[in-house]
Amino acid sequence: MKLTIHGAAQQVTGSMHLLEVGQYKILVDCGLDCERDHHVMLNENFPFNPGEIDVVILTHAHIDHSGNLPTLVRMGFNGQILCTPPTADLTEILLLDSVSIFMRKEQTSRKHNRKRPGQGRQPLYLQKHVMDTVDRFITIGFNRPFRINGDIELTFIPVGHLLGAAAAVLTIDDNGTEKTIAFTGDLGRKNYPVLNDPEPLPPVDYLVCESTYGGRYHTKDKTIDETLVEVIDRACVKESGRLIIPAFSIGRTQALVFSLNKIFSKGLLPPIKVFVDSPMASIATGIFRKHHGLLNEDAQDFYHKLGDEFEFENLTYVENLKDSRQVSNYFEPCIIISSAGMLEGGRIQDHLYNNIQNYYCTILFIGYCAKGTLGHRLLRGDPIVHIKDRDLAVYATIKKTDLFSAHGDHDDLVNTVKQQNSQQLKNVFLVHGETVSMQAMADTLEQDGYKVTIAEKGLAYEF
Repeated sequence: MKLTIHGAAQQVTGSMHLLEVGQYKILVDCGLDCERDHHVMLNENFPFNPGEIDVVILTHAHIDHSGNLPTLVRMGFNGQILCTPPTADLTEILLLDSVSIFMRKEQTSRKHNRKRPGQGRQPLYLQKHVMDTVDRFITIGFNRPFRINGDIELTFIPVGHLLGAAAAVLTIDDNGTEKTIAFTGDLGRKNYPVLNDPEPLPPVDYLVCESTYGGRYHTKDKTIDETLVEVIDRACVKESGRLIIPAFSIGRTQALVFSLNKIFSKGLLPPIKVFVDSPMASIATGIFRKHHGLLNEDAQDFYHKLGDEFEFENLTYVENLKDSRQVSNYFEPCIIISSAGMLEGGRIQDHLYNNIQNYYCTILFIGYCAKGTLGHRLLRGDPIVHIKDRDLAVYATIKKTDLFSAHGDHDDLVNTVKQQNSQQLKNVFLVHGETVSMQAMADTLEQDGYKVTIAEKGLAYEF
């Protein structure tokens, strides 16, 4: 067997791992490298021939794991894409949204290059390529062994993180010798709203493990409900203002809405109007309802006792742009949940444009903001920010919490590995993390007797 890490090697995005068993080639994930410009053709320069890939295994729907699949198909891949049913549904809407983003960027690029014909950006792929990709999805339930061919069996193990997210466990007959290898994808954390806890992986010989939060720890002194009640009480009750929460449409918005539903149903706060301003969030919530049986026990109990986890009396899903603009004219205390968690596009920019200079507005960040984004500039305390071609002074209150992060922290990651016997586990390949995170995780594991390799991009490992 030969393993080559072609993406997310000492960086977080662009997951893409090639496993070769004899002449058979398996690609695990095919994500966009978001540290490159999506529209520059760097993402289409695969270090292998897409037409030679026999099968793709997709661990979950996030764009840094799925976002380059249409490019792979466009350039010659014609095999199956294996994933769980929720992953197939969520990936489709995320890929279609990527096309919309590409087209908007292309239009902007054309405006800026009117005097230089041919210099505009070209979309990485189009809707046709997305639909061609979706046609290749073959869905497999959790913990149901699936024989890829006579020598290779695949089992998906639930790992939390996102609805449908799975670790891929492969049992391989390699010239008469059985070998096992697992790819964690992204690992979730315990007690996360809506999602089940990650399940332990079976014993394997080799483990390709993410390391996003290596060396970092989540806040543990407060619960999600306590944090939300404290922020909402100050922003919307005591100050009679508005609370804006940027949140990714898929996963985080559903966790946040369910948490708010529980808070209001318990009477922990007076009724406050909540707007979810994201068409994609509405579609994604429908997918969560479709796969309701995969939600955690807390969500199931709530449903049986009080009804839909994602609906309550003061909640409004804002469907069209006209209604979104009307939200700005709602002058009572309210909570606005809007898409684009890093504030780099979408309707959230309109809400910020209208409220960043409002002393009675609070902006609560519940996710990671990459360097260079508007969200990052607000979090570091910039007094003036640039929004929609204007420089605006920041008078709104800026807050953050990491409790809605769906990634396991250092302890969660290490404990996942430690479920494996250090004598049987021949090697742990660390991926999907910055170098400092990988090194922190490697140091901890090596102290406990595990052999660890910090994966290098393009380097082949044979075993």
